[in-house]
Parts: sequence; C-alpha cells; structure tokens
Amino acid sequence: MPASVATSRRAVLELATGNLLLGTLGMFVVESGQDPVTVVFYRCLFGAAAMALYCRHAGLPGLRAMTRRAALLAVLTGVFMAGNWVLFTAALGHVGIALATIVFHIQPFLVVLLGALVFGEGLSVVRLAWVALAFGGLLAAIGPEVMAPGEPAAVGIACALGGAFLYAWVTLIARRLTGVPGPTLTLVQCLVGAPLLLVLGPAAPAEIGAAQWGWLAGIGLIHTGLVYALVYGAVPRLATPVIAVLTFLYPASAVAVDAVVYGRLVEPAQIAGIGLIVLAGLGVTLGRPAGRRAARPGPAPGT
Repeated sequence: MPASVATSRRAVLELATGNLLLGTLGMFVVESGQDPVTVVFYRCLFGAAAMALYCRHAGLPGLRAMTRRAALLAVLTGVFMAGNWVLFTAALGHVGIALATIVFHIQPFLVVLLGALVFGEGLSVVRLAWVALAFGGLLAAIGPEVMAPGEPAAVGIACALGGAFLYAWVTLIARRLTGVPGPTLTLVQCLVGAPLLLVLGPAAPAEIGAAQWGWLAGIGLIHTGLVYALVYGAVPRLATPVIAVLTFLYPASAVAVDAVVYGRLVEPAQIAGIGLIVLAGLGVTLGRPAGRRAARPGPAPGT
C-alpha cells in the first residue's frame, strides 16, 4: 500500500474517531451531575494539562513564541470559547443531547453570515441559499411546539444558538491567526477559561464525588485533549469533501447516544431537518473556493 494512501486512511480513522467520541460528550456532562460552570471549569483544567502534554510531545512552539497580536487574539478566542462551552453545556440540561447538538451545528452558517457582514467575505447567491436551507432545517429540527411561548425548552435552544454564535467568532478570529498551531490555540483557550470561570464560583473539589470526578476528567482528557489532538492531526491530511462528510458523524453519534442511553428519540420532522442541515453544510463547505487540502487546521469542534 502506498504511504500516501495509508496516511489518508489513518487520517480518516482519526477524524471519524474524534467525531464519534464527541457524540458522547453530552453523556459525560449529564452523568457528572454538575452545573455548567463547574463542568467547563474542570474541563479547562484537565484540558489544559492534556494539551500541554500533547504540544510538548509534538514539539510545537511554546506560548512564548507567540507575537503580541497573536497572543491577544488567542486570548480573545479563549473568552469566546469558554462562553460557548458554558452555553452548550447549559443547553444539554434543557433540551437533551440530540437537540442541543443539532442546534449547535448551525454555527458554520453563522460563520458564513458573520464573515460577510463583519469582514466583507464573499457571499454568493448560492451560498446564501444554502444558509437559508440550513435555517429551514433548523426550524424543522426544533419544532414549533418547542419554541412555543413559555416553553422551558426554548431556553435550551437559546443557549445552543448562543454557543454556536460565540464559536462562530472563535472560527473567524482563528482564521486571522498566523503561526499558532491548533493545539497551542486550544491550550491558550483552556488557560484563559479556567480563571474566568473560577470567578463564577464552580464547585470546590471536596464537593465532588469520586464517580463524578471520573466523568469530569473524561470531558477534559477525552473530549478536549484526545479528540482535539485527533482532529487537529487529521484535518491537514484530508481533502475538504472528506472532512465535510466525517464532521457530521458528531451529531449522528450524539443522536444515537441520546436514544440508546436516555431513550430520547428524534421525530420524523426532526430527522428531515437534520437532513437539510447536513445537505446545506455539504453545499457550503464543498462550494468554498479552496485547495484540495486544508492549509492549516482551524479550530477543532467547538463543543
């Protein structure tokens, strides 16, 4: 087997594994039994330790190698990422794993819209049509009964959309960072998020049970350290169409976990909405003018 083929197959396996693992994030959050601030605070602590080890093992440039501009932008992404993680975690408690994950995956289309409105990035009629289709799919996936006035689930939808909005900014800012590898950026984000969330009063270590520590550690070590390392390592070695398809293993995995573990099944209308979002995502991604392979890894999945 040619080395290039073997490398590509390994990258496909790594990216697929990373996205499938991400689908189990919601289960770890629910089983930890902690509030969103506590979950994300310890995620940042465990995640920072994991990413620091990975960066050292991979021989990536240290934080001192960053320019002042790059450091400021990286810190800003850390603020947005911490907010995104808290909002997404809150959404899980209100609407469940499947729906929160589906709603969050509107973020690529927010990137397109914000990029056009704020940074003057090109927005063709075709791409705008894909974005409109995605939001139509989102409405179908949510369902009118969920968004009815006074419906508690509306809070969860708002949290998921808020998290997607913040992560869209992480993506847009990261595009303007040069010379900062993805794992290093994630390390900075964890280092920024921990003190920010400490101010909000996460649960003290003595208040957390032994079993709960296992779930919290898993969120930081698996869903931040391992998953982000897999995604960052795989993306530069794969063609854009492959990346676009494999990315949707994450929401598919989340839907499966919610159904198998918690018995929450998606309705036919929601399945149709998911299909529209997936179709629109492929249309936007594959219609982007770019080279065959990604020049550098962008942000890993925001959740």
